[in-house]
Amino acid sequence: MLLNIIYITGICIYALSLLFYISDCISRNSVAKRIGTGLLAITALFQLVGIGIRAMEGGHFHFPVFTLFDFLYLLAFCISITSIALTYMKLSEFAVLLINLVGFSVMLINRLWFTAGDNALSSWETEHRLLLVHIALASVSFAALTVGAVFAAIYMFLHRKLKHKQWNDTIRRLPSLEKLDDYSYKALMAGTIILVLSLILAVLSVVMAGRWALLLDIKVMSTLTALAMYIVYFIKRRLWRRSGRETAIWALIGYGFIILNFFLNTWSAFHSWSGV
Repeated sequence: MLLNIIYITGICIYALSLLFYISDCISRNSVAKRIGTGLLAITALFQLVGIGIRAMEGGHFHFPVFTLFDFLYLLAFCISITSIALTYMKLSEFAVLLINLVGFSVMLINRLWFTAGDNALSSWETEHRLLLVHIALASVSFAALTVGAVFAAIYMFLHRKLKHKQWNDTIRRLPSLEKLDDYSYKALMAGTIILVLSLILAVLSVVMAGRWALLLDIKVMSTLTALAMYIVYFIKRRLWRRSGRETAIWALIGYGFIILNFFLNTWSAFHSWSGV
């Protein structure tokens, strides 16, 4: 009951924060921006308290990442912290807004579709620590890749507007195409490296458990496919020197595969999280 109250309160505060961010994006308003950032910080605090409650359930401490509900909750928290950092780095108000929309959607979908269940991977006790770090890193990677995809989407938007010479105040407030491309590249680089580390830990946990058949699981195959998409992105950008627009498209395609990969949990023997 306490977790439910904290979660719903966090969603409401998150929604208010978004309203102030939207107000700042529509018309420059430093007061609205500060209020939105403050409310976002409060949301992150509520999320942290919720994670703490999940960690202490059952009378003993365990890091809450082993159900789909917990994974999405941790992802929303990572996105909130990232948004606060981007706000103080003053990269782009619109990027922060879009990232927060993703974070809010994650929290809302998690609340409507899933419930906080028990440890869904209790049979992996021997490899508990490896799996804990694997799933936590996967959540951080997802957040970083989200940031990269948002900057890539803004790049596509700005490129189209500039191509058709459609100037307005929104266009003037956006970073240059070169900066957007660089921000996207750095975020995707960080997310991909963390994803590789997460996959290495996942393979080690499978090897330690002697469950070799899981290496051919649909989730493993789809994750490797998504990773391959990002490798193609880096090849196109660094080696082939393709245009920023083409690499931005690949960044969005890669993120699409990451989202598709997430929904494959239902058919995976390795990630059969029910969240109920």
